[in-house]
Amino acid sequence: MFGKGSRLYSIFKSKCPKCNEGKFFVSHPYDLSKVGDIHEHCDKCGLKYEKEPGFYYGAMYVAYALGVALFVTFWVSFNLFFENISLAWQIGSIIVGTIVLSPYIYALSKIIWANFFIKYDKDAIKHYEESTHS
Repeated sequence: MFGKGSRLYSIFKSKCPKCNEGKFFVSHPYDLSKVGDIHEHCDKCGLKYEKEPGFYYGAMYVAYALGVALFVTFWVSFNLFFENISLAWQIGSIIVGTIVLSPYIYALSKIIWANFFIKYDKDAIKHYEESTHS
């Protein structure tokens, strides 16, 4: 389920959705000068990451869903485990947590979006090598 070849492997390891080996992002999510920047092509299988101009605009919906999930997780956690914490502290903690996790959510939404549309191919690297050597 989490091994190579699964979408979860590609998402959490930030690997190419097609071959699960090439790097997807130029840098880590907290390198703020390059946050969310992706490579043009996979260095292992040659996959072009941006299928068309504006392809990753749809990742905004994924980012929104992740933000809502984060909010709900914080809110439920506070109300289950910290019953005496004030509403102001809850809201403040949620705001700070959201700001701190925003670069990661942004990057995560892009890799999730790509995995919606790009299918894993265990022979992708072999096919790429054959096509470049021919």
